[in-house]
Amino acid sequence: MDKKQQIKKQIEQKELQIKKLHLHRNSSDVCNQLYNTLILEKAILKKNLEELNKNPIIENIKKVFSKREKLICDYFKS
Repeated sequence: MDKKQQIKKQIEQKELQIKKLHLHRNSSDVCNQLYNTLILEKAILKKNLEELNKNPIIENIKKVFSKREKLICDYFKS
């Protein structure tokens, strides 16, 4: 099983745990904290999956051709 499939499976497991905890979320601080932790872990897994799906060649091309953002400090440089 490749890394993408593992991450997708972990995301599904987190979603199932979140659904189970959602019912008991307001009953105690521990449940609420666990619920928040699961939401955060799921977001991290989704970000990791997104990073794996990126094509490094296309990302490099985007960097080369993208416009540089102007920062406010750029206006004050001598």
